Amino acid sequence: MSAAAGFNFVGDVVERLARERPRDEALRAISGDGTVRSYSYADVARHAEHTAAGLAEAGVTRGAVVMTMMGARPEWVFAMLGTWRLGAVVLPCSEQLRAKDIALRFERAAPALVLAAGADMAELERAVQDVEHSPPLVDVDAEGLPAGGQRPGVAATGADDPAIVIFTSGTAGEPRGVVHTQGYLRGQSVQAEHWLGPHPGELSWCTAASGWSKSARNAFVAPWSAGAACLLHDARFDAEERFAIVAEQQVAVLCQSPTEYRMIAKRTSLSGGRPGSLRRLVSAGEPLNPEVMDVFRAAMDLDIYDGYGQTETGQLTGMPAGQRVRPGSMGTPLPGFALDIVDEEGRPADAGELCLDPATVPTFFRGYLGEEPYAEPRWHTGDRVRRDPDGFLWFEGRIDDVILSAGYRIGPFEVESALLEHPAVAEAAAVAAPDAERGAVVEAVVVLRAGQAGDERLVRELQEHVKRSTAPYKYPRIVRFVDELPKTASGKIKRAELRLVNGGS
Repeated sequence: MSAAAGFNFVGDVVERLARERPRDEALRAISGDGTVRSYSYADVARHAEHTAAGLAEAGVTRGAVVMTMMGARPEWVFAMLGTWRLGAVVLPCSEQLRAKDIALRFERAAPALVLAAGADMAELERAVQDVEHSPPLVDVDAEGLPAGGQRPGVAATGADDPAIVIFTSGTAGEPRGVVHTQGYLRGQSVQAEHWLGPHPGELSWCTAASGWSKSARNAFVAPWSAGAACLLHDARFDAEERFAIVAEQQVAVLCQSPTEYRMIAKRTSLSGGRPGSLRRLVSAGEPLNPEVMDVFRAAMDLDIYDGYGQTETGQLTGMPAGQRVRPGSMGTPLPGFALDIVDEEGRPADAGELCLDPATVPTFFRGYLGEEPYAEPRWHTGDRVRRDPDGFLWFEGRIDDVILSAGYRIGPFEVESALLEHPAVAEAAAVAAPDAERGAVVEAVVVLRAGQAGDERLVRELQEHVKRSTAPYKYPRIVRFVDELPKTASGKIKRAELRLVNGGS
């Protein structure tokens, strides 16, 4: 897309809403101590303007990088908006990062300024000692966000101008900075309409922490693109508390990670039923197991609408609003998105690697930080999926995670879903273990629920359970019990790490 196609999220979305609906609520925030603050669209636009002025006076110029490191709070939103208003680039970071992680981001992104919560300053100061050129650090709890007197106008950015850098989880090497543009922000309107689904005036809550891809697009960008309000909660996840907040704040759309849905299903009774305001549940990040969906449907008479995307691509698929949910499916491609499936030889297939045409995906990334823009005609996701006769897509696993056993291709997700149906299992991962006869066999790494004993009897019981739930050749010939599964900071299971334990690659 040409830079002549002008777009700036602050001017074209936030300030438009401030003109059209100045008094309507845009943002509601619950702090760690339970204090609730509310901001209208006019309030948000004013804070964005003040922050942009302060950033400009602090030396931030168009194209410069502003790093944020704080929780899901209004200051985080205003920092991002102020940065975009200037035509600068925001780098949102998780508060779980340690000094080594932070130093890598300093070196790769060279931020002009860092805006952080007071609790994160010690780790940032340790990181500063490890880099040659360190950025100024601003403690927003002590100093507040920068605010200036001379208020610059909204930068005349183009849709292909950089707007945000999000680092990958680094599960297959060092984290890489994914550069998204203003067009990525504009493109969120597609998933907002066809998957996330908030209506104007409703309250939408994406619970993802403020450093992650899903939060950057679904905490406020997608809801505001649909004219809805958004909720922020600056506190750690609590399974018992989650739906109490939904009811108290009258949330209409709840976007959670699969891990959060699983933990709620396992740890709570959901006996309170569905909060009256709640009408839509969505999930993305990794596949959500059908049995977890069944728990919520039984307790709340609501389906969970699953979807799929990557840090580089944004949301690509979703279970379409208004259609019957197919538990376990990642839905269909968003309208206009050209996705295809290819086999090992690159030929069209109904099962294989999911690929896409970048020209059809408005949220596709510009390129990796420090590298040339991505210019290939096809993007390989690295994920294996299958397509059913009705066009719905089903995730089978990362290409590297697919288990090849005696000529069979076994996707880990189906095995894991079968295991999670067993009442003794809290979490499970399926990986390949080397085998002299079969090449590899399925190994199940299992976290048990409290009070369960991981003995040989339970091993046999779990194996028989999987045989009954899915094709018998997929059952785990090895079952290993652990206290916890290794995960990335965003909650995804590190299957490669589990494979290394048993001698796999």
